Amino acid sequence: MGFLDPLLGRRKTKAPAPDRLFAITTAYVTLEAEHSITTAGAAAIVFQPLPTGDFQQIVADVEETVRSTGQETGTSVDTHDDEFGYRWVILRDTDLEDLAVGVNAVSDALAVGGYKDRVLCAVFAFHDSASKPLHFIYNYKRGTWYPFVPAGGDKQRDTERELQIKAVVGSELPIEPELDRWFPLWGIPI
Repeated sequence: MGFLDPLLGRRKTKAPAPDRLFAITTAYVTLEAEHSITTAGAAAIVFQPLPTGDFQQIVADVEETVRSTGQETGTSVDTHDDEFGYRWVILRDTDLEDLAVGVNAVSDALAVGGYKDRVLCAVFAFHDSASKPLHFIYNYKRGTWYPFVPAGGDKQRDTERELQIKAVVGSELPIEPELDRWFPLWGIPI
């Protein structure tokens, strides 16, 4: 950042470290061992698709790559287009590390193709000791995680439980510090 940049309203921001996505795999050890939070065996990466041939080919190629490597790892791949025009590439596997690798493969392919700005987030599904669903959402643009706990009912969330989970994993995951950026995702297809 140059001397005049702050005076002229220009900011130079650093991109988040790409390995922050994989922090979920190390945090999972604590989640499972100390808090009985287990993986639901599903994760997804969410992005805005484009109708261009190039974009469609990148998505098709990465889906095929994940499918073929999934034969070795046991990861299955599916897609879902939601009501807001976002595409979900859904991965299912009992091994959380395989899910993280698959999600990373999709995001890397989109970034290499020049479509990094189309990626919204990654979502990893879990269950607590009472078998209630909870999700960890990774915001690619900020390189941070946050918990999302639906409370049942019509678009209700359990913010108290979200803050409890933040306290549990805050030292192991780069948690989004601004709570107003903990955006809920309704209708998660995993």
